[in-house]
Amino acid sequence: MTARIAYADVEIGTELPARTFPVTRATLVQYAGASGDFNPIHWNERFAKEVGLPDVIAHGMFTMAEAVRVVTDWTGDPGAVVDYGVRFTKPVVVPNDDQGAEIEVTGKVAAKLDDNTVRVDLTVTSGGQKVLGMSRAVVRLA
Repeated sequence: MTARIAYADVEIGTELPARTFPVTRATLVQYAGASGDFNPIHWNERFAKEVGLPDVIAHGMFTMAEAVRVVTDWTGDPGAVVDYGVRFTKPVVVPNDDQGAEIEVTGKVAAKLDDNTVRVDLTVTSGGQKVLGMSRAVVRLA
């Protein structure tokens, strides 16, 4: 596959379509099974609180993966992402109710680089707090 977005059609400041991703306790159990990360802070409320967390929290790598979906959906090709990194700033707290939590992601093209690549900066929040900092992806466009 190749990115469906053309480098020539993108300007600095181009906004990617925003997305909101729901996260429930069931989502965390599924991710634990897929990733092999069964740390009890991701599924055991009592344990999470004993170690000083407000409640069960989402896996950092899950949060990171959900965020980059905004980029891969925009390009149409997950292989177009050539570099991606974040700083974990706050956990995504996932209450044990029918609502769970939401991860809100916005992105915009922050720089046009060489070799048909652009840097996309992401803003990732949950519950009104920034949960990922310095969230940036370098993407090769068509």
